[in-house]
Amino acid sequence: MRFLIAQTSFLGDVILSTPVCAALKRHDARAHVTVMARADTAAVLEQHPHVDAVIVDDKRGRDRGLGSLRTVRRLRAGAFDVALALHKSLRTAWILAAAGIAQRIGFTESAGWFFYHRRVDRDPSRHDVERNLSILAGLGLDPAAFVARPYVACTAGAVTRFHAMMEAQGAAGGTPLIAIAPGSAWATKRWTVEGYAALIDDIPRAFGAVPLLLGAPSDAAYAEAIVHATSGTVVNLVGQTDLALLIAAIDQSTLLVTNDSGPMHIAVGRDTPVVAIFGPTAPRQGYGPYSDTAIVVERPLSCRPCSRHGGAVCPIGTHTCMREIDARAVQRAVAELLGRDAARPRRFASVRA
Repeated sequence: MRFLIAQTSFLGDVILSTPVCAALKRHDARAHVTVMARADTAAVLEQHPHVDAVIVDDKRGRDRGLGSLRTVRRLRAGAFDVALALHKSLRTAWILAAAGIAQRIGFTESAGWFFYHRRVDRDPSRHDVERNLSILAGLGLDPAAFVARPYVACTAGAVTRFHAMMEAQGAAGGTPLIAIAPGSAWATKRWTVEGYAALIDDIPRAFGAVPLLLGAPSDAAYAEAIVHATSGTVVNLVGQTDLALLIAAIDQSTLLVTNDSGPMHIAVGRDTPVVAIFGPTAPRQGYGPYSDTAIVVERPLSCRPCSRHGGAVCPIGTHTCMREIDARAVQRAVAELLGRDAARPRRFASVRA
């Protein structure tokens, strides 16, 4: 059977879809699994053991509008037997139908539900990993039998590049790293500059580690503000890593501190302990870290969650959900995870992968 999984949403959504790929391979080791993803997320599927191929749908670029017909042609050429639509947009449903895929399975709540041969209900109270797995019911499978943590592959070449970059920054091999991904496309998801700066200043003294800032080019100005507010040393790689290199950096770190973001899900997919700071969103929405080695730091406020993704500004103008998270609470979470994971080997070593 040739399966197509359609997930053209954000990076974290793609990572949370990987257990579906694993489930199809567990059910039938001979199954051929292709994932349709956006150009900016496709690299997270490179060398994934349960993904045979990736089709890039550049829906914000050349495949936008009438360009969607290019994606349709690529899907037709794939001769897929079954399409599993994890993305719930009308566009995704139409593309799969236009490609003539014989069996199309989607969610009841999809905007294009009428394009699907079979429709599956999702339990909104479950984590998104489990909500995604519910699509398997459309194949007559029991989703509960396939629950697994997301997985992200890390390439040896990316690890080699990361080591070279760290050496150029003067970080000695064998030094433990605590990675920090402070940015977000949604401004309200960002913790305060002062909070991150206090955490960074505490990391070398309290944990004997080097703080490492990670993020996209769009996070650069925010990261620079954090660096200027610190009094110690921090390695700032924000805007200097591609997706494969970001995965390697998180893989090679002892722990990651981040917000509700793609890097949080990468850490889960690489089995890196993660401290996740939640503000406008909440884990009960189904997007928290799907891991036993994770701690969420949040404030119990009646206004939370205010949206699914966060926003540019706080709807009530206070941003209390982030402003009232004290750096000591985050430091305690880091200490607890490191203590809980004391037997874990240091990730960053001078040996090349």
